[in-house]
Amino acid sequence: MAKPTKGFIVAGPASGVGKTTVALALMAALRNRGLAVQPFKCGPDFIDGGHHTRVCGRVSRNLDGWMLSVEANRDIFSRSAEGADACVVEGMMGLFDGADGKSEAGSTAEIAKWLQLPVVLVVDASSMARSAAALVRGFETFDPALRFAGVIFNKVAGAAHYHLLTDALASGTTARPLGYLPGDERIHIPERYLGLFTAGECLLPDTMFELLGELTEKSIELDGLLESAASFPHVVQDVRIATQATIRVGVASDKAFSFYYEDNFNALRDAGAEIVEFSPLRDPCLPDGVDALYFGGGYPELFASELAANRSMLTSVARFAEKGSPIYAECGGLMFLGKEILTRDGAAFPMAGVLPLRVQMTEQLVNFGYTEVTFTSDCLIGCAGGKARGHSFHCSKIVDTGPLGHAYRTRHSMTSREESEGFCAGNVLASYIHLHFLSAPGMAERFVANAQRARRPRPASGAAGLRPMHANEGEKTA
Repeated sequence: MAKPTKGFIVAGPASGVGKTTVALALMAALRNRGLAVQPFKCGPDFIDGGHHTRVCGRVSRNLDGWMLSVEANRDIFSRSAEGADACVVEGMMGLFDGADGKSEAGSTAEIAKWLQLPVVLVVDASSMARSAAALVRGFETFDPALRFAGVIFNKVAGAAHYHLLTDALASGTTARPLGYLPGDERIHIPERYLGLFTAGECLLPDTMFELLGELTEKSIELDGLLESAASFPHVVQDVRIATQATIRVGVASDKAFSFYYEDNFNALRDAGAEIVEFSPLRDPCLPDGVDALYFGGGYPELFASELAANRSMLTSVARFAEKGSPIYAECGGLMFLGKEILTRDGAAFPMAGVLPLRVQMTEQLVNFGYTEVTFTSDCLIGCAGGKARGHSFHCSKIVDTGPLGHAYRTRHSMTSREESEGFCAGNVLASYIHLHFLSAPGMAERFVANAQRARRPRPASGAAGLRPMHANEGEKTA
């Protein structure tokens, strides 16, 4: 009989305590032991998952209690865990932080309870000793429904410091100390304004992950952690029947465009799409035979000069839009489809010009947080009256726009601010919102069906734009 899959969540009292470092260290050490490790990230973040994927060799998946239902989260977890020996879930923000201050909605704690996973609490001990026990005691008693696997201390000064911390836990908590990572200047993951540098930029050498794995084996009780982890005697087998691809979707994928939910791709594949990656930075033109395009988010502003210099690609994308082929773009993709990007230093870089708008980089985040979208008209991925959920995360704003339709009414959860969004032109739909396709039924199916329709020959006098699609066309019934 196969050994059960082990699973746990790496969480912290707050952002910045070292959750990502500890999670990567545990992943690296478990991989070094020859285990198949499936990584996950709580919340809407794209960047941490890229580093998980690099360490584990398995694509990291997002779990989210605000965007997705409990059933969707459990399905993502069980299907992704197939064939894994251990599942390591990195939490978001503080353990109990979520969509609001009144409930656990959207929090790491909510995911832990939905999936029955124990919590490994990461505590930054760089400036504390006995006080760590008070902090841990508060977290372990705040919600009695949570189970804790133990505590890992980060940025510990050495064995004597760790001894003080373990004595404090023993005298004031029931939590199990599982070890520590030292305050080692060699452990450094560079950051910028939207978070860590992306895995695709290859700024972290393999020696960094080797170091994390070695330190973990030396000072963290991996065997004890695995003993305290949840055991899953069997994983739900993926019984989905493979769908024969009926369209090809070109997906922008390089250093400038890397923010995607992997389960959006799976939803498109299930609906009959073949995913074809291309690079707006390196490739001279779009791949042959693609029926639709998907531009995700990322850092196009950091590579604006290179993107602008690749004129043949910009022309290829513009011509694709002109002939009425569908394009869906989010955040960085919206910026790329506009007329130009204006950087903070005042430079202007021409982009594809598919949409009549200009984007200005800002010093602060704009409309940050979870966002609910109501479709105000039929569009590429939704039907009028339908709702979907996503996340807004950008340091830019639209400063000039020509005539454009709107397909969304957005409501930002942190401010309750509402606005018209979802910019439409022909068969193009672009938005700042990163939508999760599993937050509402039929989004991927609608995208695929509209791409199939756009591929059909049109009457000579017909318009190239998107024909409104009725709610029951090309969608699975709920």
